[in-house]
Amino acid sequence: MNRLAMMVLKNIHRAPIYYAKLCHYAKYTDKYPEQEKWDHIHKIMEIAVKSGNIDLQVTGLENIPGMESDGFLMYGNHQGMFDVVAIAATVKPHLAAVLKKELVDVPLLKQIRLCTHSYGMDREDVRQSLTVIQNVTKDVQNGKHFLIFPEGTRSRNGNVMGEFHGGSFRCALKAKCPIIPFAIIDSFKVLDEKGSKPVTVQLHYLKPIPYEEYKDMKTVDLAALVKQRIQEAIDASVNPTEKE
Repeated sequence: MNRLAMMVLKNIHRAPIYYAKLCHYAKYTDKYPEQEKWDHIHKIMEIAVKSGNIDLQVTGLENIPGMESDGFLMYGNHQGMFDVVAIAATVKPHLAAVLKKELVDVPLLKQIRLCTHSYGMDREDVRQSLTVIQNVTKDVQNGKHFLIFPEGTRSRNGNVMGEFHGGSFRCALKAKCPIIPFAIIDSFKVLDEKGSKPVTVQLHYLKPIPYEEYKDMKTVDLAALVKQRIQEAIDASVNPTEKE
């Protein structure tokens, strides 16, 4: 059976209830606290992981600031849609994200975007992209937490990362906030491989990079630093036979 179909069937009795509540939050998003809405999203994603025959192995949760922390940015590699599920299922402080424009109106993602006040970015539109960066910067300065995939799109090469775009790090430099790198391994197997056999996914939240450490860097240098930290985590965790 297809894994996504299995996840839906296992939750057929409660999915409409959870989705209806999510839609209510999305419609009246400004009436509810950010953390309350995020707690509901967090629960939905926890259920998705548990029902998908997925062994999600997580390390470094202690590196994520608490719910009352100042703003921070999370940057990591991107392998597919399950990345967001894994992160939302394990990060407890509310998160927003920068999504590519093609995803902003996809059902479920649309409601999550509205609940979290996330942004869609059109990388072909320089002016719109700069506006998103400005908005994210302001939000982080005001205490929000954001998730950004600096590759811009998912890698098509398994655990091999693509280029990290320096522009993705402008908001970090402008907001002067901590950066939380994360490395995700084998996430692509969840939805790319046929069937629903057990699969193991690793998610490693790495030590924060404080602003003082990167304040004098250019965006391309900061992108290279974060990518290096993530690559080191992947190299240390991936099956040795896959590195040959």
